Amino acid sequence: MPRLFTGLEIPSETALMLSMLRGGLRGARWIDPENFHITLRFIGDIDDRTADEVAAALDRIRRDPIDIRLNGLGSFGNGKPHAVWARVEPNAELAELQAEQERIIQRLHLPAERRKYVPHVTVARCRSSTNEDVAKWLSERGNFQAQPFVAGRFVLFSAKASVGGGPYLVEEAYPLAA
Repeated sequence: MPRLFTGLEIPSETALMLSMLRGGLRGARWIDPENFHITLRFIGDIDDRTADEVAAALDRIRRDPIDIRLNGLGSFGNGKPHAVWARVEPNAELAELQAEQERIIQRLHLPAERRKYVPHVTVARCRSSTNEDVAKWLSERGNFQAQPFVAGRFVLFSAKASVGGGPYLVEEAYPLAA
């Protein structure tokens, strides 16, 4: 049963900049640069037939390439931090692509995403980091900015069942060129 999600790949130059954020955070498990991505829609563990239906439905998406800007850092976690990330500047094109994928996934009778979409690139998962550790790390690196890039495709990734962080495999790639 594959564990699937859709996302945008990160160019190697941007991944290098993100990798320079590593270190200085106790209890962090750093994401390898080749696994950096912007998740569009987590699909989860599904059977092979449903995975084929998802792949075929995504192939009907027709969108233009998307300008991506990373600026700033943040963290997720209610009370206890569980990840630190680089902020992806929201834009209409990104939001529309994500919303279209959400509609497609729901039409295939898969559960709706419960969380509000927050575009980001996870840099590390926090195993035992405290709020104070994360606040200090963010304050020391919070002015992060990377060169803008254009996402010319989105991909269907598969992941091993684990706590996240990769390795991720590109199962299908879909060009962004309306």
